[in-house]
Amino acid sequence: MDILETDAYDRRQRRNTSCALLFCLTPFFLASAVYFYVWTPGSPASITLAGVKSAPALLLAATVLSWNGGQSAPGVVGGLVLSAVGDCCLVWPELFLHGMAAFALAHLLYSLTFLSSRYEPYSSSSWWTGPLYLILVLITGGVYIYLFPFLRKNPNSELLTPGVGVYVALLSIMAILAIRTRHAFTLLGGLCFMLSDFMLALQEFKVTAPIEHSNTAIMVTYYLAQLLISVGAMRAVENKRDFAKWKRS
Repeated sequence: MDILETDAYDRRQRRNTSCALLFCLTPFFLASAVYFYVWTPGSPASITLAGVKSAPALLLAATVLSWNGGQSAPGVVGGLVLSAVGDCCLVWPELFLHGMAAFALAHLLYSLTFLSSRYEPYSSSSWWTGPLYLILVLITGGVYIYLFPFLRKNPNSELLTPGVGVYVALLSIMAILAIRTRHAFTLLGGLCFMLSDFMLALQEFKVTAPIEHSNTAIMVTYYLAQLLISVGAMRAVENKRDFAKWKRS
């Protein structure tokens, strides 16, 4: 009977935690909705647009920072703040390299965080992780090779060509380490980030003709990536605590 009561209590706790998490994320969802309402194709660059675009990442940073008394991966908080800086920079085309640098630093912080003990997998390596790592490396390497001639045509090719190469490498490492955690939210967040950035690169470097609703697809996958990484950070502490409790029992 005690075991049944304990199990029922744990289920209630998880349900209450999920409801609290959803409530805390409400400002992020509202800010994302405001961005899609305000943004229109050809919107002029402005401080207002930069603030609206970066607000969801900053709100996620505040949520992660306040969750569990600030124990939920401060590296993810830093990555979200740097992402917000990148969001602001990308509003102005002439600041593209600055924005790319901010996101590169964000990926570096995410990668270091995914290596921390809070994300330590609970079981030995799964059979599918090795092939998936290889697939990701081949995809990211293939994307860079495909982009290379278009980068060389850019007026800033001397900086852009090696810069994009470094960025792609950091993005790939971040996604691989996200998979290594085997935390579902974190894993999916890393993959969504790759998808969003690759779609952005195809548009930014004129690889494909302008596609209707392309910005919507890019930003939906981007905001989803940041949301999943943030939720993964908040859940990682809880899962580790539950696992430690299970080991003591």
